[in-house]
Amino acid sequence: MSTTAETRRPAGAAHAVKRRRPRAEALWGYAFIAPTGLGLAIFYLWPVVQTAYFSFTEWGAFGGHTWTGLENYTRLFSDPEVGRAVLNTLTYTVLGLLGIPLAIVFAALLNRPGLGGVSLYRTAFFLPVVTMPVAVAMLWRWLYNGDYGLVNQVLSIVGIDGPNWIADPATAMYALVVVGIWMSVGYNLIIFLAGMQGIPKELYEAASIDGAGRIRQFFRITLPMLSPTAFFISIVSVIGSLQLFDLVFVMTGSGQSARANPAYSRLQTVVQLFYERAFVTNDRGYAAAIVIALLVLIAVLTMLQFRLQRKWVHYV
Repeated sequence: MSTTAETRRPAGAAHAVKRRRPRAEALWGYAFIAPTGLGLAIFYLWPVVQTAYFSFTEWGAFGGHTWTGLENYTRLFSDPEVGRAVLNTLTYTVLGLLGIPLAIVFAALLNRPGLGGVSLYRTAFFLPVVTMPVAVAMLWRWLYNGDYGLVNQVLSIVGIDGPNWIADPATAMYALVVVGIWMSVGYNLIIFLAGMQGIPKELYEAASIDGAGRIRQFFRITLPMLSPTAFFISIVSVIGSLQLFDLVFVMTGSGQSARANPAYSRLQTVVQLFYERAFVTNDRGYAAAIVIALLVLIAVLTMLQFRLQRKWVHYV
């Protein structure tokens, strides 16, 4: 009888140790993620909550705010300038997606076996990514200048009188999209190139044995296998395009100087409108409503992309 009791004690003690061990491991896990979680809560989550609260208020000229309820959102949906800014932002976002197939083509060219100087090409394509957006905007502002810009100087050689690209409503948005694609194609190319190098070589060897050429292999093997990568790039590109600000701000200016630009109504984005309302006209409550609406728009488009990816993304 005593022998049985003695044998039971160690088993119970071992079971208690096993129960305490997961708790200790969980506590250590929480301890390790606490700094990151605290920083995320303070610098990301709390500003979102605070901005959402401010969107229901009206600010005075010398600070202080009063609760106004849904007044800012009622004004938001009836403001034609907001609708124009949303349309401009969506137009830039859709046109900017053209950079994704362009990056796929460049990545496929750099992924060819035996191609020399791949590292040099990668560096050349990636330089715009690591360049400050303000520097890029200033460079392209000079290139697009209608009087002495390099683009018009080159066009004049073949007898074409180029417009003032950023000041012409017919060309301003397209000129801006070219700069955006030029800045992002290097990042997209590196991601696609990594995805292509992860595709099993056996698939191409089997396709070659069956008589498929390089073009057929590209459309039947490369593109389907790259669809998860393309989905990731599309998510990042859409979110980044919807937050466009720095390029437009530097290339067109702000305040009255920007509004003097004939093409300003074709270039104004949601974030730029938010900046003007918050820091130029000091209408901070309305600005908060604008940026919360942008947050909702980003969330809706992201969820829509996740729903649509079921039809064209192929996971192995």
